[in-house]
Amino acid sequence: MKSTLTTLSVSFGFLLLCALSMGNRMYLLLSLLIAIAWGLAYLSVRTAEKSVQVHHGLNSTKVNRGDSVAMEVSVSHKSILPIAPVSLKMRATSNTPAGTIHLTELGRRKQKVAYRFTAEHVGAMFPGVESFVVSDVFGLFKKEHQPDNAGHELLVLPVPFDVEPLTFAAGDMGVETMKRAMEDPSSPSDFRTYQPGDPLKRIHWKMSARRREIIIRQFEEPALPDALVLMDTSAPSLPEGMPPAKLAFLQDAVLETAASVVSCQISHENPVRLPLVGDRPMEYHGTMGMPILLDELARVTFNETERFERVILMQMNDLRKTGAVVIVTTRLTSVLVDLIGRMKRMGPNVRLYLVTFRMTDPSLQGLVGRLQQQGVEVNFVSPQG
Repeated sequence: MKSTLTTLSVSFGFLLLCALSMGNRMYLLLSLLIAIAWGLAYLSVRTAEKSVQVHHGLNSTKVNRGDSVAMEVSVSHKSILPIAPVSLKMRATSNTPAGTIHLTELGRRKQKVAYRFTAEHVGAMFPGVESFVVSDVFGLFKKEHQPDNAGHELLVLPVPFDVEPLTFAAGDMGVETMKRAMEDPSSPSDFRTYQPGDPLKRIHWKMSARRREIIIRQFEEPALPDALVLMDTSAPSLPEGMPPAKLAFLQDAVLETAASVVSCQISHENPVRLPLVGDRPMEYHGTMGMPILLDELARVTFNETERFERVILMQMNDLRKTGAVVIVTTRLTSVLVDLIGRMKRMGPNVRLYLVTFRMTDPSLQGLVGRLQQQGVEVNFVSPQG
C-alpha cells in the first residue's frame, strides 16, 4: 500500500508540474483524475469501515474430537461506493491455525462464505474472525478492525474408548459383592409380609409358622465401594526434543482416559467419583451422568499450579469407602511411585494410566517395575499424533 501511494503521489506531482510549466491541459486532466481517484478511494474506505458487519455462526456448539465443524461467515456493509473484497483473519485456536479468508466478489454489499475445520483437540474455544481488513478497489488505503462480537463458544468433547472394568477385590466386582450381601440369610435388617414376586429363599419359615402368615426377610443394601479417579491437571511434560504441537495430544489422551474409566464404571452401575481442580473445581459423581463430565473435561485448562502429589495426599485421607483408585498422569517420578505404593497398602486396588510418547524409556521402566512389585496395575496410553 505504501509503495502504491508513493508511486501515485510522484505521478500526481509530475503531471501537475508539467501542466503548470507547459500549460498543457491534458497533463492537468490526468492529475485531476489521479486526485479524484485518490479522494474516492479514501472516501470509500472511510464510509465502508463504519458500516461493515461480520457475523459467524457454528453448525453445532458441541462436537466430539475428530468431527468436522462448519462455520458460516457473513460480511455486509452499507457503503454506496465500491470497495475491494474484505479479507478476514481467522482466530487461531488449538483446532484452527491462523489464516486469512479473501472474499472473491468485488463490491458486493453482503457475502457469505463457508469455513470448515476439523476439531482435532479437546477444549473450549471461540473460533471465528479475529479481525477484518477493508480496502479500496485500487489498494491505496486499508483499515483493519475487530468484529463487535467474539462469536459462540465451541466445546470439543473427549471421546471415551474401551477399558478393562475395575476390580474391588481379587476377582470380584462391586455389584456381585452387593448381591451376596443382600442374600445373606444370617443378617436380615427387617421383616414384612409376603408380596407376590418375592423369592422363596427369603421366607422366614419359623416366624411364618408362629404368625400363621408368610413373613419375608428384608436386607439392608450395603453401600458399594466406589472408584476414585485422580487426573493430573498440571501442565504435561514433553520429552526433550518433542515439538510443542505434541502437547495437545498428551492433554487429549489424559482427558479421554479419565472419561473412559468413568464411562466403564457407570455402564457397570458402580459408584465413581472424579475430583477436578483448577479453574472450575468440582467433585464429579457418576450419578451426574456422562454429558456433564464430558463438558467439564472439555473445559480443563491444564494450568493447575498445585502439584499432583499434593492432590493425591489430600485424597488419601478419605479412602475408607474406596474400593479402587485410578491415576491418570503424563509423568512418573520417584515421589509419585512412593505415594501410589502407600495408597495401595491402605487397601484399595490401584491402577495407573501413564500417558507418554516414550513407553520404552529406561528411566520409566525402573519406576514401573517398582509399582508392579507392589501390586499396582500399570497401563500405558499412547497419545495420537
